[in-house]
Amino acid sequence: AGPPVVVLDPGHNGRNSRNLAEINRQVPDGRGGTKPCNTTGTQTNAGYPEHAFTFDVASRVAQQLTAAGVRVVMTRTDDDGVGPCVDERGRAGESAGADAVVSIHADGAASRGTGFHVAFSDPPLNPAQEGPARELSVSLRDAMRAAGFADSNYIGRDGLSPRADLAGLSLATRPTALVECANMRNPHEAAVVSSEEGRARYAAALTQGVLAYLNLPH
Repeated sequence: AGPPVVVLDPGHNGRNSRNLAEINRQVPDGRGGTKPCNTTGTQTNAGYPEHAFTFDVASRVAQQLTAAGVRVVMTRTDDDGVGPCVDERGRAGESAGADAVVSIHADGAASRGTGFHVAFSDPPLNPAQEGPARELSVSLRDAMRAAGFADSNYIGRDGLSPRADLAGLSLATRPTALVECANMRNPHEAAVVSSEEGRARYAAALTQGVLAYLNLPH
């Protein structure tokens, strides 16, 4: 059978903001509509960008999963490009024959908002979305809680957020979840995401959640 395959999808990309025409191009959203190819992502008030945070965390998770015997595929391999578009990201799990797909983001909400949440496609459009994607989401949520991160106080419920508007989730045919690790606009959480130690904590938690979902030692 070979090793389990996990796709890691670090949100956004380093050059998106300099290529607005390209990232504003409309692509299929997985539910019969279209939406922009990608967005620039958010940043802390001090200017630390989401794209850098997501790439750093995903790279750490990739290293840890690889060490645990997982074959990791990244939707982007550096933080110096444009895209890929959300529809391509949504199909990445299928292309890789993935056992799980984890999209890594951080939010830009009102500054009093705190906490993480895990989004999954709902209402589900296929069997992978119906059961496995929810299981993966719960596994990631539980691992984030175990690492000391608090459920979001401004979106979703119990750290989970069912979504119909995210193309990367709607287009998925493999178990897929999107983790909004923190609110980058909250001063306390901005400090955590901006620190090496904070990013290592997020990565360790996400790794644990994936390994638990795959029933691998963790």
